Amino acid sequence: MPRTRRLTAAAVAVAAISVLATACTGSTANTVADDPAKEVTLNFWHGWSAPSEIKAIEDNIARFQKAHPNIKVNVTGNMTDDKINQALRAGGDKAPDVVSSFTTDSVGKFCNSGAFTDLNPFLKKSGVDKEKVFPKTLLQYTQFNGNQCTLPLLNDAYGLVYNKTAFDAAGISGPPKTWSEFVADAQKLTVAKGDSYEQLGIMPTFHGYETAPQRMAAQWSPSYFDAQGKSNLAKDPGFAQMLTAQKDLVAKLGGYEKLEKFRTTFGDEWSAEHPFHQGLVAMQIDGEWRAAMAKEAGVKFEVATAPMPVPDDRLADYGKGYLAGTIMGISSASKKQNAAWELTKYMTTDTDAVVDFANAIHNVPSTLAALDSPKLQVTPEFKTFLDIAKHPKSTTTPAQADGGTYQLTFADFAYAVEKGEVADIAAGLAKTDQQIDTDIAKAK
Repeated sequence: MPRTRRLTAAAVAVAAISVLATACTGSTANTVADDPAKEVTLNFWHGWSAPSEIKAIEDNIARFQKAHPNIKVNVTGNMTDDKINQALRAGGDKAPDVVSSFTTDSVGKFCNSGAFTDLNPFLKKSGVDKEKVFPKTLLQYTQFNGNQCTLPLLNDAYGLVYNKTAFDAAGISGPPKTWSEFVADAQKLTVAKGDSYEQLGIMPTFHGYETAPQRMAAQWSPSYFDAQGKSNLAKDPGFAQMLTAQKDLVAKLGGYEKLEKFRTTFGDEWSAEHPFHQGLVAMQIDGEWRAAMAKEAGVKFEVATAPMPVPDDRLADYGKGYLAGTIMGISSASKKQNAAWELTKYMTTDTDAVVDFANAIHNVPSTLAALDSPKLQVTPEFKTFLDIAKHPKSTTTPAQADGGTYQLTFADFAYAVEKGEVADIAAGLAKTDQQIDTDIAKAK
């Protein structure tokens, strides 16, 4: 099932939302007095584009309209954040009232600017206790400084997808739980072919699809910011430990240049040509969708899943992972916010609605009740990611006033480290902290 939301580079997404946030400021207080019981038409924009995803959205909306016959919903799909920005700037009757975005990293901008209205008054009015409805980690990435300007709409958990057939052939009895086991398995699973590879244990470079710095860093339980809100990369030893460990893995699997040359031969991440599907890599850091995609691609090997390994001294934390997901919010410029809330509440908090949507597009549900629903379709491969989503030590990247810019700054530094361009990681992290603090100060 295509995951088109991942196709846009993070930098492009952040830039788009930056314009959106500055162009569409408004009050975050619930001052709109529309009557949600009257006849009304809402404009709902989202980013899904695959036929199965479009159908899942339409089915959900049809169930909502059956329960709310007075509310008509005009649905527009395949909307990028740039297109949303343009529509909100233009305003008028065709502008979206409700938006679903894949750009989780930019919640801080959405909330800080007032582009989306604060949903706390709506939650309170409806008697929805968000702490009892949503997992704690999901609430962390959908609000900023107490402003709950978005809510989770499904959830992405990241773990390890692996070729069990290749594991068996290499004499590996199960997935690695610790980093040292991970490195040993990656080496054992790597088969050379001339100056390249017949099979690579894992593509460890940070440009390797979902092998992003924040995914790996999550296993070290990092604190991106201190109690005063200052960037904490240099003071938290986990960041330097992760970067050092990843750089060592790159070296042991052939070095940066050799690995990157091999990576340029890989097919598209969302097609049957993915290197994991082709048997070119035996392990893949990925989300809950990869196992199903591999099977749909007709792979000839057995696919299995597991949580990401943890540092050797954190074995008790095994089972955790990195979480992100889709967000849903209401335009602060909308004059139909009470009706828009009815749609938002239904799609994000109604257990059956969340479960049906999760089943249709193979995502992890975003409410506590949906995670445990007997109606949820669970395969052994998918259960791994449900468990990661439920794990008390699973983490996310916190919202900030500069959106995801601080993550891009950290990622740029991580790219330099793996290339061997950084002689002193500690000093480099301290300089990165300074840049992040400067950017956030400018964003406020």
